[in-house]
Amino acid sequence: MPVQIYNSLTKKKEEFVPLEGNAVKMYTCGVTVYDRCHLGHARSLYVFDVVRRYLKFRGYNVRFVRNITDVDDKIIHKAIETKRASAQVSEEQIRFYYEDMKLLGISPGDAEPKATDDIPAMITHIQGLMDKGHAYSVDGDVYFDVRSFEGYGKLSGQSIDQMHEAVRIEKGTKKKDPLDFAMWKSSKPGEPAWDSPWGPGRPGWHIECSCMSMKHLHTQTLDIHAGGRDLIFPHHENELAQSEALTGKPFAKYWIHHGLLTIDGQKMSKSLGNFITIQDAAVKYTIDEIKMFFLFSHYASPIDFTDGKMLEARKALAKFDILFYRAAQLLANKDIEGVQAGFITKYKNEFTAAMDDDFNTPKALAALFNLINDTNTYIDNNSDDSSYLGVIYHAVDVLESFGRNIFGLFLNEKAQELNPELKALLDERAAARQARNFKRSDELRDALKSKGIAVEDTKAGQAWRWI
Repeated sequence: MPVQIYNSLTKKKEEFVPLEGNAVKMYTCGVTVYDRCHLGHARSLYVFDVVRRYLKFRGYNVRFVRNITDVDDKIIHKAIETKRASAQVSEEQIRFYYEDMKLLGISPGDAEPKATDDIPAMITHIQGLMDKGHAYSVDGDVYFDVRSFEGYGKLSGQSIDQMHEAVRIEKGTKKKDPLDFAMWKSSKPGEPAWDSPWGPGRPGWHIECSCMSMKHLHTQTLDIHAGGRDLIFPHHENELAQSEALTGKPFAKYWIHHGLLTIDGQKMSKSLGNFITIQDAAVKYTIDEIKMFFLFSHYASPIDFTDGKMLEARKALAKFDILFYRAAQLLANKDIEGVQAGFITKYKNEFTAAMDDDFNTPKALAALFNLINDTNTYIDNNSDDSSYLGVIYHAVDVLESFGRNIFGLFLNEKAQELNPELKALLDERAAARQARNFKRSDELRDALKSKGIAVEDTKAGQAWRWI
């Protein structure tokens, strides 16, 4: 079955066919570095990392570019507030951004360009649009002439008249039309500035992504352009217009957008006190719990972050932990080769079918949980099977492989070995629990926690995970 992707441009699910063989050129809008990354950023970074991982698993040669916006009004405002230079703010936040990426286990892009590194390409792009009559300069600012591009609105599905009804008329504007957008902004005193044919200034937000995506993917038509649903208009609509107006070619073949994240049903906001950074979340929850929470929902769906759902994520991960622990006990110090079994093949196929269907992670997870259940049943009822250990080994290998290589789970856990001391403590605690010596089992739980292991008791027995 071929991979199917819901294309925001055509408003339908389509078979994924890259423009050049199995080469995939994918671009996703990155962060604007004025503050610490929050859980909404984490979802965006994670879901598109999963998409990239899965396309690689399916045999595609993926070149992945994710930009960094390091010149922007928000950065300038933060610099003024903190009495620092804009470059100091952006450099600090870029450092924090990479710390968050490492914490999340998100693979770096093949290129992660900063906007300030590609300003000459942006100036060339803007001049090209002016030469073609799609842009105009007024007092050092350059605007894109929306009405000069016939296809404006095709991504967001709006007409020019509908947009006019919603747009706010700016006082003292220099624009010919309220919908026209800035590609170059003249700089005020004290603001960062670069020389240009229109005077000192800086690029607008939209032009950055157009130039960086085409330059670093080495193409005028991307295979996939990805981002949040909130970016469809105006950001992605404007990217598309200013790119296609210059090149005369489609800017991206497939547009994919993830749903937005709320906190207990409310939009995340510092004023509401529900602004959760990635660093804050990682204090209370493990990274795998955060990822599992994201996997529960299809990437295109909105998602609501609650403590209750995080508890569900913890319980879901415990199912993996229990099986891995059981298998480790059975397979310890044995040289085993994996043996295929019908139920394993069934769930591998279900997993792949779900991911082929627009990266449907909830259905893919269901296949993995069914594989866990059937493997536990197999362990309980088939000890006399000549292929017993080989089947168990293969089932666990599939779960670990899909979990780690596609979903990016178990990365921290696999970096640490369970040494004999920890194994002895876990065994002693399990025995104490079975003997109903709860005082001793609680003491051992605390001892394990101090050594970086969290222990939970479930109906199926004791489960543990690294913390």
